[in-house]
Amino acid sequence: MREVLFKVGPFTIYGYGFMVALGVLAAFLVGMYREKKYKVGDDQIFSMGIWCLVCGWGAAKVLFVITELPTLFSNPRYFLDTLASGFVVYGGLIGGILTGYIFCRVKKLSFLKYFDLVMPSIALAQGIGRFGCVMAGCCYGKVTESAFHIIFPESCNYAPAGVPLIPTQFISAGANFLNFFALLFCAKRTKSDGQVGGLYLIFYSIGRFIIECFRDDPRGSVGPLSTSQFIAIFMLIAGIAIFVYCGKKYPKVKEEEKNENTEEENGEEQVETTEAEEDVAPEEETETEKEAEQDATESEEAVAEESKKAEREEEGSGREN
Repeated sequence: MREVLFKVGPFTIYGYGFMVALGVLAAFLVGMYREKKYKVGDDQIFSMGIWCLVCGWGAAKVLFVITELPTLFSNPRYFLDTLASGFVVYGGLIGGILTGYIFCRVKKLSFLKYFDLVMPSIALAQGIGRFGCVMAGCCYGKVTESAFHIIFPESCNYAPAGVPLIPTQFISAGANFLNFFALLFCAKRTKSDGQVGGLYLIFYSIGRFIIECFRDDPRGSVGPLSTSQFIAIFMLIAGIAIFVYCGKKYPKVKEEEKNENTEEENGEEQVETTEAEEDVAPEEETETEKEAEQDATESEEAVAEESKKAEREEEGSGREN
């Protein structure tokens, strides 16, 4: 509803960019907090996030250009006009995930663990970023007579002004926030690494497919489906495949089980050590007793020899007398 938030000298702060930046900041903070909480890695989330952010931004712009090729051919200036606002979320997701995979391979990290760690943060960033769509007037819905609507002013450059529209931006934001909390809930209950990331793809693709039915902004199409609906089908299949495959291939051991196993191992080691000490103790006592007996025997023999020697000396003295 307010494309330009404020100006500072020659700099203009746009509402869309500000909300996207706020979403990215929130995603970083949540991701770094969860990385330390669950001890996933050695503070790699920030570096990974920067790479994913840059490459994801580029991929989102590339997919936007692909979907808007007819418009760009007829009006090349459209690319410059949408340089700061023309993006396709799916492009950013695909580019960001691929970048994260390459980053983990290079750094020799567990991609599935970071996949689970990052995706809830992505949902949070998307939810906050959708308020930027409200400010810019993009991603708008169809005309409606429902009381649940939004009307954009004449100054809006994207949405039709002065008519009630389905507030698809708010619906998308709510769906993303719901996705965020659902993933945090599932993160404590999944049995395998990679399943939280798979659930994100499942939840987001279903929600996006449904919301696309109520949108009315130009965004490309593949037959009767919008470009996003077409991609959502494959993302849903990928999400289900990842969830099932990871559940069978990469079961994770719960921390409680790890602690129990560690305690059992420590207990067994202590029992073995005690038994060994008990076995050694009698041996040491036996050797000590033998040494004492030997010393006593030697002492008795020495006393006997001295007694015999004294008797012989007395007999010798008697003969001399």
